[in-house]
Amino acid sequence: MEDAQGENRPLKPVNGYAPDCPPSNNPDIKTAKICIIRDNEVRDDPVHEAAKKYCDLVKFSRDGSELLDLETVYIVDDFEGPVFNSLRNRKCRILGPTALIQYAQNDEPLPTRYTKYPTYCLHMRGATVCFSWFRDRIEMDRMAKEVYRMGGSLQRDMSKLTTHLIAARCSGEKYQYANTFRVPIVSVDWLHDIYEQRNDPKALNATDPLVVQQYKLKPFTGARICFFGFPDEEKKHMEAVLIENCGTLVDIDDSSCTHVVVEEGTVPDINELQGHCNVVKAEWFWLSVQKESCVDEAEYILEQAQHIGSNGDHTPLSSTPLSHSYTSSARRKRKRLGFHARQSGASITSELLDATYSPTTRLSLSASILDSTASPEPGASVPDTANLVASPAPLAAPLSPRQMVFLELVQTETNYVEILHTIVNLFKEPLESKEGESAGLLNATELKIIFGNLPPIYEVHKEMLADLQEAALNWRDDTTRVGAIVLKCKDAILKAYPPFINFFEDTKKMLVSCDESNPRFHAFLKIRYSRPECGRQSLNELLIRPVQRLPSMSLLLNDLAKQTPKSNPDHELLLCALAEVKRVMNLINEDKRKTEGQVALFDIFNEIENCPADIVASHRTFVQRCDVNEISNELSGRGEHLTLILFSDMLEICKRKTKTFSSLRSPSVTSLHSGKFAHFKPYKHIMQLPLSTIKRVIDYKETEGTRNVFALRCRSNQEFKEREYLFAWTNEEVNKTNFLKTLCRQLANTVCRTDADSFLAMLDPAQLDIEFADAGSMGTLSKAFKFASKTRKKVGRAFSFNRTPSKLKRAVSTVMSPFGSSLGNATPCSQLEHMRLASCTSLASVTSLAELGSPRPIAEALEPPMSVQPVRKNKNPGGLSRF
Repeated sequence: MEDAQGENRPLKPVNGYAPDCPPSNNPDIKTAKICIIRDNEVRDDPVHEAAKKYCDLVKFSRDGSELLDLETVYIVDDFEGPVFNSLRNRKCRILGPTALIQYAQNDEPLPTRYTKYPTYCLHMRGATVCFSWFRDRIEMDRMAKEVYRMGGSLQRDMSKLTTHLIAARCSGEKYQYANTFRVPIVSVDWLHDIYEQRNDPKALNATDPLVVQQYKLKPFTGARICFFGFPDEEKKHMEAVLIENCGTLVDIDDSSCTHVVVEEGTVPDINELQGHCNVVKAEWFWLSVQKESCVDEAEYILEQAQHIGSNGDHTPLSSTPLSHSYTSSARRKRKRLGFHARQSGASITSELLDATYSPTTRLSLSASILDSTASPEPGASVPDTANLVASPAPLAAPLSPRQMVFLELVQTETNYVEILHTIVNLFKEPLESKEGESAGLLNATELKIIFGNLPPIYEVHKEMLADLQEAALNWRDDTTRVGAIVLKCKDAILKAYPPFINFFEDTKKMLVSCDESNPRFHAFLKIRYSRPECGRQSLNELLIRPVQRLPSMSLLLNDLAKQTPKSNPDHELLLCALAEVKRVMNLINEDKRKTEGQVALFDIFNEIENCPADIVASHRTFVQRCDVNEISNELSGRGEHLTLILFSDMLEICKRKTKTFSSLRSPSVTSLHSGKFAHFKPYKHIMQLPLSTIKRVIDYKETEGTRNVFALRCRSNQEFKEREYLFAWTNEEVNKTNFLKTLCRQLANTVCRTDADSFLAMLDPAQLDIEFADAGSMGTLSKAFKFASKTRKKVGRAFSFNRTPSKLKRAVSTVMSPFGSSLGNATPCSQLEHMRLASCTSLASVTSLAELGSPRPIAEALEPPMSVQPVRKNKNPGGLSRF
């Protein structure tokens, strides 16, 4: 193959590369002459600066005709123009401007001789490329020029020097060679896109792994695939994966079909297709997705496939007769039977013999097992057996009820250990291996979350199964101690199960997340699910078995204890074993509850803005939360939406926030802070109230004016006066009475008292320490909040709320009424004396005003004089005053 120098000689890479000339150890890299071919003489640009590093006097020319010299290096911008062709025909040394800059940056000498394919840039230096499945000569010539002009080299066939394979299809000998020796296989876009960046000296090298990964050839490029025998949902999923990996979906009768992917157990009518397409298993498809390259079909050909003829007869497609092979389902069944027989030590029964062997076979088998005498020699006399009485074979003793339950325990334990063995050997170990096709699919954190807590459970049940099998082989109703076997493993069970069960939800979430976000891992799971040992169950379904095992074991131990006489010493041991298993389950449930409470602490901390960090503590657990409106003016202001979060030793009070921050003063705040919405916290911290400071919980009776009102009276050791926080209940999902009782129980636990009911008091609404206007407005306010929650409208805008502390008082109670005075000539002081609250004004006042014959119209009477209108002090002199 002609290399970049135009000579037929093998490439000799230097430090893993094959440059045009080896680097020089001489620090003096001055060359004789450099001529830059340009229409205009431009100095002090990057090309000129790089040229001055090699030549003291850099010359400029339009075509280089006046400076024809074999020692001169010509810097040409266009490798397709007449100037370039003229210089190349004269065998002049030519370089591209990008290559000159890159040589100068690397302190490397320039090429010292003429090359048939000059170098424009060094973006592919060190790459040895081979082409596969390209038939257009013009296109191949173009690709070859691009490789040479970027400093790369070409090879006709694959060899150990080949660094990259550019393929148009996912098949062929070169493709399989690259797969075997892990040579990167890329699409032709890799070459063209890198060449488009030939004028950028800072562009990444084409051999960079990140660049190669972007242009890696999809596993089904050029393949035309049909799926047969799959359920509709699975078939649609596989078709989507095929299209995503650049494959083409075709029908089974399409003559251009290259692969027919068949579900095992179903056989299509594919007699006519076998000559020109591959009939493969689904494992080939998913393994190709996992490895991100099309694997060799020869290992996954469906050799025992059958087709249905026109007469309905099943005939094998292969030349191997079916009598010498078994179907996949038969093999799986025989494997399961053999496994169970080995695990339980069961012998071949007469039923199994009847179902498996013919009478002739059964007789010959019986003779070979029961008759231990030697066969007579030919010609020897045979003894007369007519008068001999054949002794009957001893019959097996019937199983006792206790033994039947015990064998059921052994069988379920065997199945359980088989499932754990499948998880560990079929999923866990291949994923954790640093070598092989499954290496690197999951990182260490993902593997630990999914499988980290499973090995201790597997080890303890392997040990228990060995003891149970030994007891089954030496079974005696009166001496076998089944309870002792379970009690022997109680400590190991208690240590192994809580970590797995407590974080099982995290395991499921991580498994689902990796399955959805990692296509290679998804393909790995699909391959494993097709194995017979999985029993067509997903990994999620297999992982739930440890959660179900302890309840199942407790039921079997309970049944075994019922079938064991009280006089049998194993009866007390079984009861103790049952109690231990239940204790473990109770401890697991309690530990799980505590774990969920600790996780809830972190979630709550992350939801509250400015939340104190000490809210996350090992002794603190989350109990309950509720939504309220504040009636008092002690925390955040009347009418504010608050959330009370009850913990085991304190009460967190926070304010519900909204993502809409725009107001009259800052209408564009939302756009300014839109980047922070991704980390938006829905609550804002108001106060942490220790339960030890709450002295009384007050529940007010329900009346027409006041509903769902309760209060908390608090006083710390440093305070002399009690504080009272008044709230209106707004949470429809939680019952107020139940929440208050739960709060009282937590108060009693905090101060170590047993009379939790003494903390709760029931009072009459008349004893509320608020004005009539405030109490009367609560019904309207609660309705407004309820209406706003349904219509999603902002209540604050309807009531003219803003961020001032007296929002509710100004909006409802302290609006001056214009009906306080009917005298137009009254002084401002007399008018203020007659002013009344707007919330206490009735429509009757309007009627009486009209009947008194006011000299002003009603509309005019509704507006108070400017001298008595309430005006807020404006802290910003430049702004507008708001009334």
